[in-house]
Amino acid sequence: MRKFAFFLSGVTALAVTLFVSSTSAIEEPTYSLVAAWDDPDVEIRDYDPRILATTRMTDGQNSGFRVLAGYIFGGNEKEQEIAMTAPVQRTMPGENNAEMAFVVPRAYSLEELPAPDDARVQFREEPGYRAAVIRFSGWVNDKKAERYWQTLVAFLKEQGIQPLGDPTLNQYNPPWTPPFMRRNEIIVAVASGEVIAQ
Repeated sequence: MRKFAFFLSGVTALAVTLFVSSTSAIEEPTYSLVAAWDDPDVEIRDYDPRILATTRMTDGQNSGFRVLAGYIFGGNEKEQEIAMTAPVQRTMPGENNAEMAFVVPRAYSLEELPAPDDARVQFREEPGYRAAVIRFSGWVNDKKAERYWQTLVAFLKEQGIQPLGDPTLNQYNPPWTPPFMRRNEIIVAVASGEVIAQ
């Protein structure tokens, strides 16, 4: 039994090592950290401009992911593979006209992106903006996402910061990632001139 437990711990350590090394190279949006708090785990960030590949989630989250993954894995006029980035961004659970988005790698301009084979894939340029972010781990369901969103709203109100527009749910890890290692964020734009008091 002891040998088997040792074997399992070795396999787990190997899996964690492979996961960390495989995800460390995945490109994420660039930003400057403006302010941070520990409880709750909230940050204010200034994001650089970016391009999003988007699609409507007409049949749920999985359908949206399949449409976008089809594009980056070669479903385009050049049959060109485009590197996966993180996070996968989507509108908050329960919202109408739900949308999912991948961030396009910084190496591409809008003009350089190959046209998608699937007309459901659209592109959108997003300017730089200031955002409030709350981080949490584990699996995400509608109730959990809403709870963290309300925590962020209450925290921003205490700080005198007004959210702008609708929040997004952002998930950074592949499905096989253990819950305790999963990184999730709810992100919402705030006014760029907000005074941050820590």
